[in-house]
Amino acid sequence: MANRISGAALFLSCLGFLLLIHSCSGQIDGQIADLGWSVRRHQRHPLRFRSECRLENLHVLEPSRRIEAEAGYTELWDENEEALTCAGSAFTRHVIRRNGLFLPSYSNSAELMYVVQGRGLYGVTMPGCQETYQSDESQFRGRQGTSEREGVKRFFGDRHQKVREIREGDIVAQIPGTAFWIHNKGQSDLVLISIIYTSNEQNQLDQNIRKFFLAGNPQEGSQGGRRHRTRGSQQETKYGNVFQGFDDELLQETFDVESDLARKVKGEDDRRGHIVEVREELQIVHPMIEEGEGWEEREREREREREREMERGSSRRRGSSSQRQNGAEETLCTMRLRENIDNPERADYYNPRAGRITTLNSFSLPILSFLQLSAEKGVLYKDAVVAPSYYMNSHALIYVLRGNARVQIAGDNGQSVFDGKLQENQVLVVPQNFVVIKKAGSEGFEWVAFRTSDNAMKNNLAGRLSVIRGLPEDVLVNSYGISRDDARKLKYNREELTVFSPSSRSARGLRRDDAAH
Repeated sequence: MANRISGAALFLSCLGFLLLIHSCSGQIDGQIADLGWSVRRHQRHPLRFRSECRLENLHVLEPSRRIEAEAGYTELWDENEEALTCAGSAFTRHVIRRNGLFLPSYSNSAELMYVVQGRGLYGVTMPGCQETYQSDESQFRGRQGTSEREGVKRFFGDRHQKVREIREGDIVAQIPGTAFWIHNKGQSDLVLISIIYTSNEQNQLDQNIRKFFLAGNPQEGSQGGRRHRTRGSQQETKYGNVFQGFDDELLQETFDVESDLARKVKGEDDRRGHIVEVREELQIVHPMIEEGEGWEEREREREREREREMERGSSRRRGSSSQRQNGAEETLCTMRLRENIDNPERADYYNPRAGRITTLNSFSLPILSFLQLSAEKGVLYKDAVVAPSYYMNSHALIYVLRGNARVQIAGDNGQSVFDGKLQENQVLVVPQNFVVIKKAGSEGFEWVAFRTSDNAMKNNLAGRLSVIRGLPEDVLVNSYGISRDDARKLKYNREELTVFSPSSRSARGLRRDDAAH
């Protein structure tokens, strides 16, 4: 009897403990949210425990395919590369020539673009958002902006959703399922690189890259996923815009237009590809990027406004700590989609003798929390070094903009998984928790890195605020079997934070290594 009573008491105490944990879970989530962490319950995490992550031997990645079009081309990296598969990502590079128009399209995956060169217009249509940009009717007089219905001819202006001007150094966010277009309005080529993040939780399909064009007749091979093709082979498939999948009569009735116009929308006879040439200047309403006198002061005012927006975002997180955040859905129509990270004044880490690094995450560009991506722009001077570091919660995809660097990556068992030179237009994937060191070459080194977390956290292993600096001297002495004096050298010889200037000792040693390679 006593045993039964004690067993029942134990059961009730365990049940009470579980109920206590359940009741406290909302408070715990709130406390974590107050610290700036993003809490998502039952979040789908497709990267976890992937068997594709065979990372014993990394190598630089270069474009494997090139898709030509009338006014430009697109380069694609092989989606079947093991490192890209592990990161749940794909990489592309678009070159849009002068007056070129990248046709409207949308994708099943989140996309983050960086403007390498040039300037242009970027338009995106958000579902349910108002057409807030409107032109005066007089702007279209004499042009083909007329309508004839029931024998009445009238002129009209144009109304459309927000259009943004983009320029070199801009990061541009593209939400899954939203249609966008890009126009090169500059005098030189408009060059953009982008990461397509197929593992974003908004993607409910598979890991294939699926591009849905709304116009034109994209060339064969412009689409394709890692599940549809085997490495080294091309599948003969015809591709077109989404309207080609419908009957002419149904399209005619849907848009209430003539049959000839419905057939043109399908674009079956269009041979211009996915980037077409604009014959006349686009008449699009949009605010111009302000430059010239007073531009720096206006840019500083925008920076202050961004800081106020970050504070409002933190307040929203604290106010809704017990529920899943839905701020992105509420403010999608007015949310900023681009941010320039090329301005040296915005650098997060700066060393006048070594270079600078600028980071962009969801605190400075809130839409990135929806994409689960962030970015980093780095500039290293000759022979400068980035501290050995690793990303705690993301992969990093490094794209070289200019110059070159010697890069080494170490894996979990202490083995070297990469030791080589990284040059312009090459990509290197740095897996989560793998330690990387970058040393600029004689021409310097400039790169942009995309991270697979909206708030990627980096941990340094040398310099101030590093792991080694935070360890007690006695721990270092016993861990490495060294003297106390050597332990202090290990901790305090580097007073720089992240970007290291070259020392005479390291310069001599690494030059000998470079000569050996």
